Amino acid sequence: MVDYKKYITIDPNKRFGKPIIAGTRISVYDVLNWLANGMTKQEILEDFPELDENGINACLSFAAGRENRIRVAS
Repeated sequence: MVDYKKYITIDPNKRFGKPIIAGTRISVYDVLNWLANGMTKQEILEDFPELDENGINACLSFAAGRENRIRVAS
């Protein structure tokens, strides 16, 4: 699994503090939404040459980590 902390940053002055891929204004949400809507990693990389596959994988890792921390009260 990619260490997302190397690729994902949160800056309150960029994208309203949403997690973004370092060095870009592309949010984790953007990447996850593109994947959820059927774009392949290759299509994303072609449309956004400032990204690399590690950045996309970091978004997936970030989302997996957040999901893993969610606890449902019983």
